[in-house]
Amino acid sequence: MEEDHKVINQGLEDEMEISGYQMCRWKLFLVGLGAVCTGGFLLLPLYWMPHWLLWATCSRATIGDADMVLLRTTDEFKRWFRARVRWMLAPGKKPFNKLDSQTPVTNGHSKHDPTGMQPSQHLVEIRYFTLHSTTYFWNDMIQNFEVLKGLEDLNVTCSAVHSEHSAGLTKHMQDYRKLFFGVNEIDVKVPSVFKLLIKEVLNPFYIFQFFSVILWGVEEYYYYAAAIVFMSLVSIATSLYTIKKQYIMLHDMVASHSVVRVSVVRANNDDDLQSSLEFMEHHLGRYVSTEIEEMMSTDLVPGDVMIIPNNGAVMPCDAVLVSGTCIVNESMLTGESVPVTKTNLPNPGQGLMGLEVDAIYSTEEHKRHTLFCGTLVIQTRFYSGELVKAVVVRTGFSTAKGQLVRSILYPKPTDFKLYHDAYLFLLCMVGVAAIGFFYTIVLNILNKVPAKTIITESLDVITITVPPALPAAMTAGIVYAQRRLKHIGIFCISPQRINICGQLNLVCFDKTGTLTEDGLDLWGIQRAESGSFCLSEVNVCQETLVTSPFVVCMASCHSLTNINGQLSGDPLDLKMFEATGWLLQEATEEETSLHNQITPTVVRPPRQVLPEPATPPVHEMELNELSLSYEIGILRQFPFSSALQRMSVVARRLGEKRMDAYLKGAPEVVASLCRRETVPGNFSQVLENYTKQGFRVIALAHRHLESRLTWHKMQNISRDLVENNMEFLGLIIMQNKLKAETPMVLEQLRHANIRAVMVTGDNILTAVSVARDCGMIPPQDRVIIAEALPPVDGRPARIEWHYMDEPGLHDSDAAPFEVVQISMGEEDPDPDEDLRPLEHYHFAMSGKSFTVVTEHFQDLVYKLLLRGTVFARMTPDQKTQLVELLQSVDYYVGMCGDGANDCGALKRAHSGISLSELEASVASPFTSKIPNISCVPNLIREGRAALITSFCVFKFMALYSMIQYISVTMLYSMLSNLGDFQFLFIDVAIILLIVFTMSLNPAWKELVSRRPPSGLISGPLLVSVLTQILVSLGFQMFVFLWVRHQSWYEKWTPSSNACNSSSVASLSVHNTNVTYDPYDKNIRNYENTSVFFVSCFQYLIVAIVFSKGKPFRQPSYKNWLFLLSVCMLYIFLLFIMLYPVPAINKFLEIVCIPFQWRMTLLVIILLNTGMSVLLETFVLDAILWRLVFSRGKQCSSDITAAARTPQSTIDHWGSRCMAALLRWGGRTPRARYMCLAQELRVDPDWPPKTTTEAIIPS
Repeated sequence: MEEDHKVINQGLEDEMEISGYQMCRWKLFLVGLGAVCTGGFLLLPLYWMPHWLLWATCSRATIGDADMVLLRTTDEFKRWFRARVRWMLAPGKKPFNKLDSQTPVTNGHSKHDPTGMQPSQHLVEIRYFTLHSTTYFWNDMIQNFEVLKGLEDLNVTCSAVHSEHSAGLTKHMQDYRKLFFGVNEIDVKVPSVFKLLIKEVLNPFYIFQFFSVILWGVEEYYYYAAAIVFMSLVSIATSLYTIKKQYIMLHDMVASHSVVRVSVVRANNDDDLQSSLEFMEHHLGRYVSTEIEEMMSTDLVPGDVMIIPNNGAVMPCDAVLVSGTCIVNESMLTGESVPVTKTNLPNPGQGLMGLEVDAIYSTEEHKRHTLFCGTLVIQTRFYSGELVKAVVVRTGFSTAKGQLVRSILYPKPTDFKLYHDAYLFLLCMVGVAAIGFFYTIVLNILNKVPAKTIITESLDVITITVPPALPAAMTAGIVYAQRRLKHIGIFCISPQRINICGQLNLVCFDKTGTLTEDGLDLWGIQRAESGSFCLSEVNVCQETLVTSPFVVCMASCHSLTNINGQLSGDPLDLKMFEATGWLLQEATEEETSLHNQITPTVVRPPRQVLPEPATPPVHEMELNELSLSYEIGILRQFPFSSALQRMSVVARRLGEKRMDAYLKGAPEVVASLCRRETVPGNFSQVLENYTKQGFRVIALAHRHLESRLTWHKMQNISRDLVENNMEFLGLIIMQNKLKAETPMVLEQLRHANIRAVMVTGDNILTAVSVARDCGMIPPQDRVIIAEALPPVDGRPARIEWHYMDEPGLHDSDAAPFEVVQISMGEEDPDPDEDLRPLEHYHFAMSGKSFTVVTEHFQDLVYKLLLRGTVFARMTPDQKTQLVELLQSVDYYVGMCGDGANDCGALKRAHSGISLSELEASVASPFTSKIPNISCVPNLIREGRAALITSFCVFKFMALYSMIQYISVTMLYSMLSNLGDFQFLFIDVAIILLIVFTMSLNPAWKELVSRRPPSGLISGPLLVSVLTQILVSLGFQMFVFLWVRHQSWYEKWTPSSNACNSSSVASLSVHNTNVTYDPYDKNIRNYENTSVFFVSCFQYLIVAIVFSKGKPFRQPSYKNWLFLLSVCMLYIFLLFIMLYPVPAINKFLEIVCIPFQWRMTLLVIILLNTGMSVLLETFVLDAILWRLVFSRGKQCSSDITAAARTPQSTIDHWGSRCMAALLRWGGRTPRARYMCLAQELRVDPDWPPKTTTEAIIPS
């Protein structure tokens, strides 16, 4: 049925399919019976697979009648979750329904009234379930579950927030809403050690180890079993400590503001709501019909009205300001500790002549009026006699802080090919184990071995083939890389992403604060008068300019504030204000009477720079002192909006009645809001001249407001009514210097064939100029600006392609852009065009164009991304969308930003690197203590080293399993096996020591143009493993068979003395038939000893040949611990082989063999070493790997925006030959961006040179 399958959170990141189930008693009985019969082991797969549990114990039902729900994510991971449907009794079905004050409010979760009364007819049943700290409630209208986020669920308008939700809630209504929204607390529960222990122990890996230990105990391998148990306990303890520590850190991070005391406006009862909407009598300046109540923040619900204390506080919820102004530190959200001014939400209902549009309130659209959970309110500003109030919008995990914590508590799995391939490789190992399993069973049956021995030995083959130490070995390299990163100032909260960093082939950079310095220097100003520009000026503090509208706008149009006597705010505002030399002061309470009961920010120039007036008469001295003050009161701010790209203020000079509006923002935006006659005719040329030199340009404008505009009307007027019909004042030119490390780092990335992309909120021409200055766009490359225009008046959307003039060829009279008109008809590509040289070009586009392209030109999006280098005027959401689009064409994307507005992109990228150490960095997997991009190549180098280490360790562990598997299966053929202490020596003294030291190789000192492969299932890696397996198999089998043909060979007995016999003739050389003795394990024999020695050296041989060094890791000889371990093991094994020690022989259960055979074994071991090194180092590295890397370089060079790096003749022609072979064989690269690059190389009409129009669907 259709209703059986629904989708919740549709269109969101956590979108899931949901289906309903009801408990089935007979299925439950069968599962219980099966669990009893299997000793509880049946419950393990049901625990690991939640969908299996529901399928096995429940029957399908409609979602509306379900007792349990099964959820599956719709992303590529397809994860399963289950949840129990609960229900409660409540007076209504919706949290925002109006209630009768007499209706009882239950505590929920019970089918009966908790007071003991009969169920009231007013109570209804509410069904819900909880998953990942989010509660989903049943909605009868849509017949599905939905999340209740808060006040935004009502789609409430801004005027409705003031008129319907600013009076506070009654206690009765608050209790009712609390049933739905729960306790307002981001409660990160720290699990008990016992609960963490159970969860860790039930991991499939530890269950397999438990099974192995039982098996070894049955086989009386007590010492080896004890060693594995000890290592497992250490591993579990370490894991528990790490997980517990992370939970405690996260709990402490959110606990500081989770529970505080707050003051709320409390309505007496529901009947008082309408009468209490008027909070202040303007002529009395006091409250009516309300009361203030103190309560715990955990009791807050959406709709409560908070009182923000004067001395500030940490916000316990998301709330929208309805009166007053706050200065807030939002470092928790944005990553920068610059104070931000939050103003009260506009009330269009009281707007001027009702002309303001009454928009739907949204925390995203109105974030300049919203106080977010976890942010610090530093100061409040309020009207005389009225408190600063905010309406609670969201609580608990629905808040911005709660969503951030949820993303940490429930992260998405890491999608990386290595991990997928590792599972496939393990499945192959299981297949090999199955062959050995059946081989052992058949062999033992033929030899009439008891059933108990058959079971134990056949199962033992599985434990040998799938080594229990594999997961610990695989994580060793990551742990060491994490330590090295910490030493160079890079901190990691997601260690699994270190491997992914080794695959990065594209890095997005924010500009300001990342590529360039945080601070801006004032380079100069260019004022405009009477519709034309004046000459540029450097000094703003001139006596002739101090009271000009231009300087007044610089001094007043900002969001600066005094905090503890220190001027604080946006760095750009701070630099502009300091350039004027003016002073800023907060007015006292007594001074507010001069400004109609508001407490304004006042700015004034220093007296010494004011023009000297004529000496006035004595009776005019008082008036002159007033005029000398020249104070400007800032009455209202319209904060900067990244969407609008501007900010403005309404101000009034002391002693005047008329108000003025001052505006600053992006030049193009400001010019569009000014009267045309005030904008200079050469505005575009002057602006372009500055931006192409890399300057950041801010435009200013001014307007006299109507004299009839009163203070009360001004407080509710729309900014759209203020910000129009302005007078253009001129330009401020700011210089943003590159960080010293930026060009050098980008040069390293370019030589490593790693694309660099700029994603900024700045002007597009400024961004292009900075990209050229830092080397992101080489001097010889062309820049094409894609200007996309939305559909207008029936005309379809179109893209205009502007070819910027070549750098270094600027001419004051030259046109800035070259637009070439050619036909855009679709033609068949000429195959000879593939031979034409590729022109190096780069696309640049603005955020507006990016939106138009993604909406109307889906066929061009990916083509633009392939060469897109500069993305300007990008909003935070657009940055995240860009990262997603780049990932969709198979780029491994890194994102480096300073945290401000980059949190979404930092989280979404494969590797997000935050240059901010503030709390917002919890959203980023990596945080750099060094505030420049030098951390990027360091992280990539360590990622490559960790990735190669993972390959080396995995290959080594695979060979270890196969070598031991070969040894055991051959010994099984003669009803023998390796001894307990032989297993112990191999697995502990050799394998663990080698694994944990071979992972210590540090990263190579520079980035090379190659990238390591991303997965284990690749030709060179598989050939490497298979050749070494065949070599090991060949030499072991040769030794196993040849030892039987020696003249001294006989069936070993305790009385045998072959060690002292140089030749023993006619000793039943070929009498190898054996009979089974249940009391003798037949460990001590010549075959066992010979195979043991050869296999031990084989472990060391493959460790050496697999321990790769250059070009991704330092050479193994610099890893002195590994070198020392290998040398000590070589010396020890050679010693006990050439000079037998009876005590050691007895301990390891090996027998003494003739000296001649010992020398023969030495020769065989040397031959084995030589062949393994030859195959791995010369054949594989010199041939197969070179071909793979040549192919990678060829493909990446086609799509890299950088200039071609010098390559050797062999590499160059090798890559050309490989590309030709790929085309001849009909193969295309796997990555989508490589396929696109090949398509564009043969497209004669790309890049376009004329306007491209969107196709209108018929």
